[in-house]
Amino acid sequence: MRIVQINHFSYKAAGHIMMNIHHELLKRGIDSYVVWGRGRNAENEHEYYMNDDFGVKLHAGYTRLTDRTGFASVSATKKLLKWLDSVQPDMIHLHCIHGYYINIELLFDYIRKNNIRTIWTQHDCWSFTGHCAYFDAVGCEKWKNGCYSCEQLKTYPASFRDASQKNWKDKKRIFSGLDITLVTPCHWLKELIGQSFLSEYPTEVIYNGIDLDVFKRSDRQFRAKNHLEKHCVILGVASEWSKRKGLDDFLKLNKMIDHDKYKIIIVGLTPKQASSMPENIIAVTRTNNVSELADIYSSADVFFNPTYEDNFPTTNIEALACGTPIVTYKTGGSPEAVQKENGIVVDKGNIEKAFEAIKTISKKPFDSVKCDGVFAKQSMIESYLKIYMNGRS
Repeated sequence: MRIVQINHFSYKAAGHIMMNIHHELLKRGIDSYVVWGRGRNAENEHEYYMNDDFGVKLHAGYTRLTDRTGFASVSATKKLLKWLDSVQPDMIHLHCIHGYYINIELLFDYIRKNNIRTIWTQHDCWSFTGHCAYFDAVGCEKWKNGCYSCEQLKTYPASFRDASQKNWKDKKRIFSGLDITLVTPCHWLKELIGQSFLSEYPTEVIYNGIDLDVFKRSDRQFRAKNHLEKHCVILGVASEWSKRKGLDDFLKLNKMIDHDKYKIIIVGLTPKQASSMPENIIAVTRTNNVSELADIYSSADVFFNPTYEDNFPTTNIEALACGTPIVTYKTGGSPEAVQKENGIVVDKGNIEKAFEAIKTISKKPFDSVKCDGVFAKQSMIESYLKIYMNGRS
């Protein structure tokens, strides 16, 4: 069996999932290939980097002017299809196919023409909307029957023009009538897909998995180094901090806490964001050192995830694996990692309730918090392999 996975990056959350599956397939002697559109260069013959930085910029500009993301990058996509011809995959596993790097009409025409079995992991909601990747912050339900008059044009993928109605119709046409199995990382997204035009396809839930050999309880060097022994440490982690991820709510929380008793750490900030943080917040810029990140998780008393729009954030399970309980908003699939013994879920934006939950859950004994084995990387990979081989997890 020859399998090709496609994603916009070879890193970040979806990229890590793709590469973890890829490496396991190779270990098992399965002919595996990975494709990405943005980021680093390919390192061997089983990797294909689309290498079209200028085209990505053009695609982003085209999107800004027309609201037609996914309908540019023609030249780069044609080159990819020629490469696919040389590989002749038996199966294509799609991840994020938005991100200004690929032409969805050319890609799906190729899949249809060659009758290629396809697995498609839904890392957000973009595939069945006319514009946005998430819509629950504004309570929109137009995606169910046909988008129009989009109120989120300023959100990714930002545009000056509204083509949401045409985009929705074109996606429905392009994505329909194929041999596709959908995968979602949480039940919340599976339920949404069941209400969308993608409901024709079987949908399996496979939770995102993390490496429990890396994310585990540490000796808390970060805590000692920053003299936090007498503080209750509240931690926030994101790959990209924005209003959607709840950065403003951390600033509100910072104004509420007694700084002699509590300390906030925020990880994943840009240098500009870090420099703008109040002095009493420990601001940490983005890090690719997972051992360092695991130690920071272990050094916290509670992990606070005030996300307003999300799928199934792996930061929740990373924290749990390091022995840190979580408080999260009732957003997307975020609550699905929470059990009574390891966290508390509160309504979006209720920072007062969140603070009460933080005070309650932070008293949990360090060794009593567990991460369910279903969230292990190996469990995730085995579930994907079952779908590859048998069609169901």
